[in-house]
Amino acid sequence: MVLFAAAAVSSFALGASALSVHQHSGGAEKRWVGWENIKNAFIFAGFDYTSTQPSAVNPLGNPTYPGWTSSNGPNWVGYLTFKYNASSLLTYNLAYGGATVDSNLVAPYDVSVKSLKDQVELEFIPGYTGNSAKATWTGDNSIFAVWIGINDIGNSYYKGADETKVLNAQIFDAISDLIDQIYEAGGRNYVLINVPPLERTPLIVPQGDWAVSTSQADVASWNQLVLDFADTLEGKGDTNVWVYDSNKSFGEVIGDPLSHAETSRLKNTTDYCVAYQNGTPAQDTLDASCGVPVNEYFWLNNLHPTSAIHEVVAKGVADLLAAGPNV
Repeated sequence: MVLFAAAAVSSFALGASALSVHQHSGGAEKRWVGWENIKNAFIFAGFDYTSTQPSAVNPLGNPTYPGWTSSNGPNWVGYLTFKYNASSLLTYNLAYGGATVDSNLVAPYDVSVKSLKDQVELEFIPGYTGNSAKATWTGDNSIFAVWIGINDIGNSYYKGADETKVLNAQIFDAISDLIDQIYEAGGRNYVLINVPPLERTPLIVPQGDWAVSTSQADVASWNQLVLDFADTLEGKGDTNVWVYDSNKSFGEVIGDPLSHAETSRLKNTTDYCVAYQNGTPAQDTLDASCGVPVNEYFWLNNLHPTSAIHEVVAKGVADLLAAGPNV
């Protein structure tokens, strides 16, 4: 159960002219070279890190753009790579549809799904760190982004607040351990994306008030943990941290598609059409039973949104990176 790529790692070439250096209160040096100098992105859907690597003529490597997405078109990773990049950007997408943080804590919908833990420990670490020939990034010229939690919450919120409070603490301990591994490998720049309002999906709403209020509470609890973790991560002293609020942007668009230019064509933000739910031949396919084309629906099916909100997220993340750390 996933809306987007679970996590992302980006590395970029160092541009001395854009280098920003500032001091943490503890004296550690923080360095940020600027979004315009990002050249490569490692994304923690369908990418095989042992297969075709990204190149200037094929920035996503495998699969080719727009890849296999749940949005019936480009997702936020594709938009960030091709439209909202500030330089030529190569993207290594290690994300896995349906991923949870750790399958031993929250099981995914299928045993074949690779968790965030798998993506980091079994793919990123061996594939892009240490003595690997592909380990060409450094702390100064790399950025790591994590968008995770949709599946963890979706597969556990029904247990109730008492149980999920304990579970979420365990999950964030696992996230902390994984980020520590990336940190030890040299990562210093991190983008964290919170969880959108699952309680407003066509999956949760029909289940009634209890499901809506319980999932909403779990999302709120999770998103507070994201903020807390961001503060902890920034407190390492030599890290730069950003938090992007997808909960806010999703809520704005569901409430009013005109709130963002990228979603202004949307006509339906509450329902989905069964004829579109498994994807369509084109991004603007029209089935008469649906009333309007697929790209005028916010929801492709009962959980996954169409491309428009992905573009909002990509633009929002790019804007944050352009402005510099916000934690």
